[in-house]
Amino acid sequence: MLDGGYELSHLAALEAESVHIIREVAATAQRPGLLFSGGKDSVVMFHLARKAFWPAPVPFPLMHVDTGHNFDEVIEFRDRIVAETGVRLLVSSVQDDIDAGRVVEQTGPGASRNRLQTAALLRGITENRFDAVFGGARRDEEKARAKERVFSFRDRFGAWDPRAQRPELWNLYNGRHAPGEHIRVFPLSNWTELDIWQYIAAESIDLPPIYYAHDREVVERDGMLLARTRFLETAEHETARTETVRFRTVGDATCTGCVLSAATTVAEVIAEVAATRLTERGATRADDRISESGMEDRKKEGYF
Repeated sequence: MLDGGYELSHLAALEAESVHIIREVAATAQRPGLLFSGGKDSVVMFHLARKAFWPAPVPFPLMHVDTGHNFDEVIEFRDRIVAETGVRLLVSSVQDDIDAGRVVEQTGPGASRNRLQTAALLRGITENRFDAVFGGARRDEEKARAKERVFSFRDRFGAWDPRAQRPELWNLYNGRHAPGEHIRVFPLSNWTELDIWQYIAAESIDLPPIYYAHDREVVERDGMLLARTRFLETAEHETARTETVRFRTVGDATCTGCVLSAATTVAEVIAEVAATRLTERGATRADDRISESGMEDRKKEGYF
């Protein structure tokens, strides 16, 4: 409670914290950039960035690390947002790394380009000389992300050392770094999936349609429902069926699962999220099931 009886709501407090973080980076970094995939978290983060600098334009570009195996609806949404807002979009393509021989693509059922994103991400940061990069990761998503600071120092190889993080007492952030190093910044660290959806409702934020229930051909694999797209190679025993589903998170189409759902509105999604006991990544991301430390190992290599 503040003097005069003014009290911030839970969402307003989260918004204020995120806006403060975004402005702090803009004030201290020379060349920041915002990772934008078209997923709900990056959409909310971009919305917060627009509010942080309104009526001026967002003073940094968006960057999409493009696996080439994206959902068509998400790419269409990404391009529409860029056209409507006039923000500059940079694309770092995994296909470019494959063509140049910097990474080797897996083949066969179960193959995914998801892990190859690290090389494209680090190349994009280097080529654009970013010294701070915003990401939409939240601490409630996964245990390795729960360990990470809001300002996450990365060395000149893009690597993260969870044992050598900087203190952030009283929300004071240390973005100092040497040339070639950079800071990963997570303005949504303290948000939950439910917070994100409640904020989407409060701000009337538009999202790709795959976040809401729709009929889609799916293949069941390892207890997950994967969309049958032109990118998904199936095994002989795998058969497709049509289900009414929605996506809780958006990533590479070959490793991002969907859930059975009848939620066609934001209010219905909020009710569904409030009742679930499984995190979105734990329930729908095959890339997080590699090992107990799968995400942490990738973050040490330079992944977000």
